[in-house]
Amino acid sequence: MTTLQSVPALGTHPASGSLPSRAETREQLSRATYDLLVIGGGILGISTAWHAAQSGLRVALVDAGDFAGATSSASSKLLHGGLRYLQTGAVKLVAENHFERRAVSREVAPHLANPLTFYLPVYKGGPHGAAKLGAGVFAYSALSAFGDGVGHVISPAKASRDVPELRTDNLKAVAVYGDDQMNDARMALMTVRAAVDAGAVVLNHAAVTGLRFTRGRVTGAELKDTADGTEFGITARLVLNATGPWVDHLRKMEDPNAAPSIRLSKGAHLVLKRTRPWRAALATPIDKYRITFALPWEDMLLLGTTDEEYEGDPADVSVTEADTAQILDEAAFSIKDQQLSRDLITYSFAGLRVLPGGPGDTSKAKRETVVTEGRGGMLSVAGGKWTTFRHIGRTVMNKLAALPGHPLAEDMEPMNRLPKKLPLPGIANPNAVAHRLLIDGGTPGPRMAPDTARHLATHYGSLAFDIARLANESPELAKRVHPDAPEIWAQVAYARDHEWAETADDVLRRRTTLTIRGLATDEVRDGVEKLLADRD
Repeated sequence: MTTLQSVPALGTHPASGSLPSRAETREQLSRATYDLLVIGGGILGISTAWHAAQSGLRVALVDAGDFAGATSSASSKLLHGGLRYLQTGAVKLVAENHFERRAVSREVAPHLANPLTFYLPVYKGGPHGAAKLGAGVFAYSALSAFGDGVGHVISPAKASRDVPELRTDNLKAVAVYGDDQMNDARMALMTVRAAVDAGAVVLNHAAVTGLRFTRGRVTGAELKDTADGTEFGITARLVLNATGPWVDHLRKMEDPNAAPSIRLSKGAHLVLKRTRPWRAALATPIDKYRITFALPWEDMLLLGTTDEEYEGDPADVSVTEADTAQILDEAAFSIKDQQLSRDLITYSFAGLRVLPGGPGDTSKAKRETVVTEGRGGMLSVAGGKWTTFRHIGRTVMNKLAALPGHPLAEDMEPMNRLPKKLPLPGIANPNAVAHRLLIDGGTPGPRMAPDTARHLATHYGSLAFDIARLANESPELAKRVHPDAPEIWAQVAYARDHEWAETADDVLRRRTTLTIRGLATDEVRDGVEKLLADRD
């Protein structure tokens, strides 16, 4: 294990300079009146802040924890059209999802997303027949304008060559379709960076302790910096509550009599080491409505998910033994036993889907976004899908423009006048970036390892060259954080100075993959904490 010596905070970043200190950011937030204060740094709040800043509004974004610290980094890591929505006849929804998926993966963030082939196995006695699923994947690909090829059916023998752990007993056929996957935490962080590049001011680890009111209207918030306990306030013409599972908690700060507006569904996942290479993902029907996924992701295997109503404290959501047993049992429908050993589990996580309030099975509930206005004028936004995060941001902005009295309309550029597919920072061909890193990344130091080059290229795009530069300037930063992971110490320094990392978990769980790989050892954590403490 590499022991990292003390490395001071970086100097001026070649492009944008290091981030302002938390004290400087608090001062900036306290002394101005913002057009829009977004409370909640999940992808809904981040996307809204990004679009609002693009439109010309003065925007502040705060979160009680880390950006994407809850559900937004606990998803199935997919950008997808939603194959199961065809079951309910939601053809228009699937087409819209596909449009957004293709926009993100091809034009907005091709450096952060990658295509993934899905195999949908058809077993004897299963909930769907081969003809039905074959027709379903053809229709699914048609709604994507055949951009990922034509959905079709292949033989079990061909499928097992790409997925060697596929269970072939009673396997009749395999339907094939295409979607995309991503690292959700990295996608969220790049969107935060895009919002800041557009003019937004952001601060994580800043908890709302109360709302500000002027003549009965919500006009800001009181906050506490959980990093050092400093209290401060933000004044804004309009406040947007984008706190996800906590949306009703903030609504009660506005109006103690506010009725519940949402319900929650828990989605648990397991991460396992792979026993053999996978060249496709599995989407296995469990019943008429539910599908369980087995996704090759970050050189590991991601299994899930569950879908059960959750009524506890959102902060306490976790993966239970029952969740683990359910995920493994459902995965066993299509995966051989040796790949499902509990000894292979490196990590587990759970997130909470925010669903519109009402009765019925959560697995059948619509994943729609709900925007409401409270008694004090605070807007609350909840629900939706990762795939459509840009569309949700635009939807909220259109709602802001149409508010009674049009308080912000005169100061904001209409959404239809803004670029519809503005790329996220670092946009580049990841293959080209990886190639360049392998050729130039070690100059003048030792040559960069291929897995590190590939990891940097697919998590940072062209910004990977800045990390390579840090590694070249400080040999200590060129070393691996853990011998079994591709990450290097330069990423920790970069996260500290350019990606708002305040805690070891910020780095290990969301800015790198070390926690998910099961490699966040005490020694690694100590090294990260020392490097974080060396900021200016």
